[in-house]
Amino acid sequence: MRGSAFRLLGIIGLMSLSSLAAAEDAQDYGILIISRERLEVATSCEIGVYLQDQLIGRVFQEQVVSFNLPPGKASIRLRYLPGTMPGCAPGMEEPNATVVDLHAGAIAKYRIAVGAAGLYLKEAPVTY
Repeated sequence: MRGSAFRLLGIIGLMSLSSLAAAEDAQDYGILIISRERLEVATSCEIGVYLQDQLIGRVFQEQVVSFNLPPGKASIRLRYLPGTMPGCAPGMEEPNATVVDLHAGAIAKYRIAVGAAGLYLKEAPVTY
């Protein structure tokens, strides 16, 4: 009986080690959060989020989106998407991109803002 109790404890110990290893592997990405405040961007047009020139998400008014990305530098570009609302056609835009440096297990938060050069990402504090 005593030997079977030690075996059981040994098996439970090995299972907990494998779950710890899996938890460490789960942090092999960084989290990018992009929010769209109504006061910053006063249009009802849909905004597209592009990673390395590939559309990865759409952001509407007062919406927050998040992406799990591999660590390293990522080029993020924003653009108005054509929709049913008048005046939402992107037209001639300068492709200004924001380079975000993500670390494994880190959270980076940005807000969408509008300036003279068009849409851009503005760094925001992570408050949660």
